[in-house]
Amino acid sequence: MDARERVIAISAELPGAEWEASGRHVTFRVRGRTFAYLLDDHQGDGILGVVGKAAPGEAEALIAGDPERYYPPAYLHHRGWIGFRLDREPVDWEEAAGLVTDSYLLVAPKRLAAEAIEKHRSSPGDGGR
Repeated sequence: MDARERVIAISAELPGAEWEASGRHVTFRVRGRTFAYLLDDHQGDGILGVVGKAAPGEAEALIAGDPERYYPPAYLHHRGWIGFRLDREPVDWEEAAGLVTDSYLLVAPKRLAAEAIEKHRSSPGDGGR
């Protein structure tokens, strides 16, 4: 399974999530609101990454803590979004899933967010995330 398929599979676990491919990029939405992107060489940056919304201050902390994995995505970083590189081995797919899920929870309607949290709590082997 390639990176694109993996990110699509991660989003498929989230209630009401939809995705739309456009060239080498994929946009992920819930009820018309974008919660993540899969960006491949966005604006010629040469990066394959998943990008999501972060809680206030979190993006800067993640980039400072691990600049090899996290990056400020062009045009989105100033709006509180963070990028996670999928082109650096080994990819931590749990971390990628966490970024997508956290972003979803920030954007999704309350009922769907609560449903996602409940589904995650009841799934076995989730590591308590």
